[in-house]
This record gives sequence, C-alpha cells and structure tokens, in this order.
Amino acid sequence: MKEQTLIQNILSQVQKAVLGKGPVLAKVLVAILARGHVLLEDIPGVGKTTLALAFSKALGLRYQRVQFTPDVMPSDLTGFSLYNRETRAFEYRPGALMCNLFLADELNRATSRTQSALLEAMEEGQVTVDGVSRPIAQPFIVIATQNPVGAAGTQPLPDSQLDRFAVRLTLGYPSRQAETVMIREHQLGNPLDQVEQAADHAALEQLRRAADQVYLSDEVLEYLLSLISATRRDAMILQGASPRASLALACVSRALALASGRDYVIPEDVRAMFSDVIAHRLILAPKAGATEQARTELLNQLVRSVRAPRLH
Repeated sequence: MKEQTLIQNILSQVQKAVLGKGPVLAKVLVAILARGHVLLEDIPGVGKTTLALAFSKALGLRYQRVQFTPDVMPSDLTGFSLYNRETRAFEYRPGALMCNLFLADELNRATSRTQSALLEAMEEGQVTVDGVSRPIAQPFIVIATQNPVGAAGTQPLPDSQLDRFAVRLTLGYPSRQAETVMIREHQLGNPLDQVEQAADHAALEQLRRAADQVYLSDEVLEYLLSLISATRRDAMILQGASPRASLALACVSRALALASGRDYVIPEDVRAMFSDVIAHRLILAPKAGATEQARTELLNQLVRSVRAPRLH
C-alpha cells in the first residue's frame, strides 16, 4: 500500500531526532491519522518537545509552543481583541492556537481556567473571543505534555480535558545504546536539523481519509464495545470509558490497521491501542490502588476477560 510507504517515510524522518522510540512514535502518528490529540506524560528531558518539533517538520505543519506556567492566560492561547484608534474598531490578534501543531508543554502546571481554554479548540477546531468564533486552520493537532501527577507545581487535568486526548503515551528513558548515539550525534549538531518534510497537508489529509475508510466489521465492533462495557461494570472502576472513548478507540484502530498495511481492522489492532486510549479516562476506586502499575494491570485483566472474535 502506498499509504504504508508514506507512513514509514514520515516515521523515518521523525526517528532521526527521537532515537530508540519507534513504537511510541508510531502510536503518535496513528493518533494524528485518527484526527486525535496526544497527551505525553513523563519526566522532563526525555524528548517530548523534540518529538513534537520533529513531527511538525516531517508533516510540514506550522508549529506553536507554549510553556505553561500559572501566569499563562486563556487569551495567550485564544487571542484577544485590541482597540485600533485609527480605525476606531477592535481588531483580533491571534493567539498561539492559530497553528497546525500546538505543543502545550507541561499543561498541568497551568491554572484550570487556562487549561479549559483548550477544550473548544480541541473538540471543535475553533476559538471564541468576544462572542465571535474563529476557525483554526486544518489540520490542527494538540500534543500536550504533563509531568507525573504529584510533581512540584502541578495539578491534575480535569476529566473533561483528559477525555479530549485520543491517547496518552509515555516515552520513558532511552536505552543505553540510543542514549550513546544521541550524545554522539549532538556533537555534530542538532538532530532536528536533519529532519526533512515527508508529507504536506494534502498528503496528511489523504492518509486520514484512507484511515476513515478502513473496514471495521460487526464482529470487531462488538469486541471493541465489549471491552468498553467492561470498564463500566468493573467494581474497581468508579468512572468507565465514555462514548467519546469508544469513538477514539475505533478511529485509532482503523489508523493502526492502515499503518500495518491492511484495509480492515482485526482484534489485535483494538487490543494494541486499548490501554493507550482508555487508561487516562478512567477513575479508579481507592481499593484499586493509585499507581500506574495497578491501572495497567487492571486493564490487562479486562482485556483477558473479554473473548476476541475469530475472523474468517
């Protein structure tokens, strides 16, 4: 499939700057193809910002970045109206969201009011300033980073905001080999300078349309919904996956199938993305444990409890 070749070319360019993280990079691109937004949760310094910059270059996207602190205001994101004395009228000054790829760096250090300014942009692709709604140029992708909950100066993201992210991913520390190569390459210059554009807006939209057309059979859809239902029935989960989560899981499963060279979804696609799509949306009961390991194990148990269909 020509789409698979293009996807591999995009990933090859991003991997010039982000070493040893092929599976995570593939899932980020899958989320982008599914028209979703990405949440990266990790400690500082593992390459989250580099990842976003590399994707913006490889996809030819106009990029904006905001380092979130408590003094960042909603108008910094949405823009504001400024009075022009010459014309005697208010003129709109665009905010940071007026771009194609927006990096919200350390989003959970911002105030709740500023965090909520992202919601309309992420869900509807527009911002509203002084009662006037203004569309954001498409494609529009948010890649947000957050420090682990409990780190100094952070506060948890609200449930409604977490539900807008198609996937939550973690980069983690690089392998010894990858870190060695990284240090060597930085002696020769910034690896981001080696990243070249592999696709333009039209090519990205073509990939997205191809992902939309990937076939999702009734059997696989029933399997997907059974997994979602399991999160709503489990005694260890206070708040299960929402219908928005169901849509996200279906979309990223289609995109993963496309990236794998297939025009149909198989149960393995759903299983491969289930935890990344669902984990950050759940509210666990206190007895389930507060650690990420407990959350992962609980989701693994749910997957094992639901029988996958056999496709003929």
